[in-house]
Amino acid sequence: MPKHTRIYTRTGDDGTTGLIGGSRVKKSALRIEAYGTVDELSSAIGMARSELGGVGERAGRLAAWLAWTQDALFNLGTELATPQAERSASFPRIEASDAEALERAIDAADRDLPALANFIHPGGSVPGARLHVARTICRRAERLAVALREREGVPSDAALRFLNRLSDALFVWSRWVNDALGVPDHRWNPSNGPPEA
Repeated sequence: MPKHTRIYTRTGDDGTTGLIGGSRVKKSALRIEAYGTVDELSSAIGMARSELGGVGERAGRLAAWLAWTQDALFNLGTELATPQAERSASFPRIEASDAEALERAIDAADRDLPALANFIHPGGSVPGARLHVARTICRRAERLAVALREREGVPSDAALRFLNRLSDALFVWSRWVNDALGVPDHRWNPSNGPPEA
């Protein structure tokens, strides 16, 4: 029987937080910013998943990919929250095969889409727009992960590749959802003028 634990601990009232293994760091630390952004990304993906109801047969396939992605992001968060000395072989981690899986998903979705000849703006359907928001958070998570890698040597090469590929997947999935719903992408028009007042 799982033990019911109290949500609040008061240990973070001094502006620090605990890493896996018990060491404490400031909540402003780059490591905390990185895994906090990964958590934010998972939340944005969860919002997109909750909007997939009207997407038709693609909804189930995409919901499965997004659920798997959230699990992978939790594994990445675990890696970011664990100092090197506390890691063991049993800890979940991002593997090279995870980025390869995303590449297969991108290729499969892209086959259903018309060729893209213009830049597009985030938008379209509600789930498509939410996936675009997730994509921009993913890019921020990647930038923070690269900075953390330069400073502390984590995360792994596989994790950096995964984040890079995930932002591409979120872009393609947003187009895939919009296409399934019959909502055109908002194409960039560099010569667009303001509407009439």
